[in-house]
Amino acid sequence: MMHDREKSDFSIVAVKSPNKAAQAAAEATERREEAEGNAFKPSTLRTPSRASVTAGLERVRQRARLKKKERFTALLHHVNVDLLRFAYASLKRDAAAGVDGVTWEEYGIELDRKLSDLHARVHRGSYRTQPVQRRYIPKPDGRKRPLGIAALEDKIVQRALCEVLNAIYEEDFLGFSYGFRPGRSQHDALDALAVGIESTKVNFVLDADIRAFFDTVSHDWLLRFVEHRIGDRRVIRLIRKWLRAGVREEDGTVTPTKVGTPQGAVISPLLANIYLHYALDLWAQQWRQRHARGNLIIVRYADDVIVGLEHAADAERFLAGMHERLKQFALELHPEKTRLIEFGRYAAQNRERRGKGKPETFAFLGFTHICGKSRKGDFQLRRKTRRDRMRAKLAAIKLQLRWHLHAPIPEQGSWLKHVMTGYFAYHAVPTNAHALSTFRYFVSQIWLHSLRSRSQRTAITWARMSKLEAQYLPKPRILHPWPNQRFAVQHPRWEPYALIGHVRFCAGGAQ
Repeated sequence: MMHDREKSDFSIVAVKSPNKAAQAAAEATERREEAEGNAFKPSTLRTPSRASVTAGLERVRQRARLKKKERFTALLHHVNVDLLRFAYASLKRDAAAGVDGVTWEEYGIELDRKLSDLHARVHRGSYRTQPVQRRYIPKPDGRKRPLGIAALEDKIVQRALCEVLNAIYEEDFLGFSYGFRPGRSQHDALDALAVGIESTKVNFVLDADIRAFFDTVSHDWLLRFVEHRIGDRRVIRLIRKWLRAGVREEDGTVTPTKVGTPQGAVISPLLANIYLHYALDLWAQQWRQRHARGNLIIVRYADDVIVGLEHAADAERFLAGMHERLKQFALELHPEKTRLIEFGRYAAQNRERRGKGKPETFAFLGFTHICGKSRKGDFQLRRKTRRDRMRAKLAAIKLQLRWHLHAPIPEQGSWLKHVMTGYFAYHAVPTNAHALSTFRYFVSQIWLHSLRSRSQRTAITWARMSKLEAQYLPKPRILHPWPNQRFAVQHPRWEPYALIGHVRFCAGGAQ
């Protein structure tokens, strides 16, 4: 039988509405795990608290929208017991424990008393952060990505403070920033990029990769950026504590942190967006308005940046300027992963005219982007699942089946169905049908090999395997609409009936 740890991977995902009260109804929703286990207990219900939390922060949101340069000097009082309870309910139930060894379920025992005590410690200044627990997860290229697992109380306070800070910074962040923001997903970023490339004069693409961004963030610069909008010294003190809490390695040694923000910490994505907002986004917006001679589009998801430009001279100058800009804030572009390529509607024709081969491709958010053609012969941006990502997923499935070689076939089939459904939910975009079929074929082959290795006496025939495939393995089908269709719904101002005059296109909406 499968262990409980693996069974937790089968949790169902539900959908939650975006945080912004003023968002349009067509805006994308943020995915959140469905409540499990002891979620029926009164202490974990979040509907009443959620209503009060939203109402309490709406004034902050409106003030941030009207006063773009105002500093907020009193924010910590918004971190009340209701918000802490909401933050606790928002955490993943099956997440690994930090250095405190406390799990989500264990903390839920006498939750009200613990949250009241935590609230008191936060407000009287006796709350102490704990080092994050270092864990390493394998990357598709064979290297390991370091993650930092915070203690549970640190996660709760960080999640609560994120709610408060989001009310301010969601009014400041620019439209082309998509990573880890409420109501914005990876597919929103992919749609904006696709529409930008297909609808504007993009002839060159800059695929920029910031070297070890989360490990090289300057604490001094980050705190200076935060202080542009946050004047509450208690909030600044909390952020400084988390940044300098240190890291406990797997061998038990604790290393102090002088730079960087741990990947995996609840507040790290927001801090990363704040850092890049001031270090990159505002500069890129200004450069486009003042220096670009042609069209320029930008899509940023966390530290992954894609820039589309019309002219080669603009592309070269933007890349050089980006190097200098990031250098001012202790960041640098990865020399091997940052590329400037010819890409766009006329790239194939221009390269053929010069006697060169097909345009190069680039990867973004798990998809390889390719200059292709539609059935009518028009330009079409084709997106296919990255091969290395698919191979890594198949290898993980193979290893999981090996660990549970003798689990009942229905249990294996149900698990594979769950895994494939989740895989298709993300990768089932138009022009990617062949990759989906390939994935299903290899999953079937891996399962067949696993079943045949269970015993030398009983062989799984092709006829029986075909029945198992039909019963458990979902057939691939396209689940996502074409990018321009979904983008038009979420940004109706770009439609002809929106009655907006000529403006320069910016992937992600107007600024």
